[in-house]
Amino acid sequence: MTSEFIIDVTEADFEYHVINYSQNAPVVVDFWAEWCGPCKTLGPILERLAEEAKGKFRLAKVNVDQNSNLALRYNIRSIPAVKAFRDGAMVAEFIGVQPEGKIREFIREVAPDQGDLNLEKGFSLLDMQEPEEAEMCFRDSLEKSSENTRARLGLINSLLLQGKGNEAEDLLFDFPPSPEYASAARLQPLAEALVRFEEKLPFSEAQDPLDAAFDNAVRLVKMGNIEAAMDGLLEILRVDKHFRADEARLIMVAILELLGDKNPITRQYRGELASVLF
Repeated sequence: MTSEFIIDVTEADFEYHVINYSQNAPVVVDFWAEWCGPCKTLGPILERLAEEAKGKFRLAKVNVDQNSNLALRYNIRSIPAVKAFRDGAMVAEFIGVQPEGKIREFIREVAPDQGDLNLEKGFSLLDMQEPEEAEMCFRDSLEKSSENTRARLGLINSLLLQGKGNEAEDLLFDFPPSPEYASAARLQPLAEALVRFEEKLPFSEAQDPLDAAFDNAVRLVKMGNIEAAMDGLLEILRVDKHFRADEARLIMVAILELLGDKNPITRQYRGELASVLF
């Protein structure tokens, strides 16, 4: 298949169509052969993604049987083999058939668009504990692609870090099956607790000390005082590991998910939670 975005490349024109062209836009090279069964699975996926990208990258297809010198030059020992070029140099590669999600991730890394850059900026802002600015980046990404589950999860994270439970819960409702689904599910208990707080619904009619401590922990999350909230939840769990049918534990897990592994306090509190529970 050839099109405006997909070309067949030979030894004679590889330098022009791949190396030189990659100075202007990324080029993804698919090394394949007619006899290769996996190539017939991978090729159509790459071709469809190239058509979807509409010029954000070029797909160059190299038949290794007809271009053995290129196969030797790039050390092709197994096919399908995919190599990406940018600014005249190879920048990424993979071998064999991969799930479409992994291939899309590969393409995003070698040919990021503005939406992708905004997405990465949003997660960087979350790492810097600037959820308000991150929220704007994720909203912009979702405007460009409403089905982007990574942007949706990022927006949920930024909202929860600001104590905005209602919108976060709406976004968590019917979260699509995706690599981000498990993370979204872990955030659900925190969103629900914040919604109850926002709607001023009592967590229980009898406010014993643990109930009051739990209410206060949710209030602290709402205020953005995450560490104090986690301290309060740990104290509750030291008294009752299964407080409120495990709700305290689940909210603690949600907060750790929210903070992410890059946050310096995540490991500390994850260790404290484990010591309390086990």
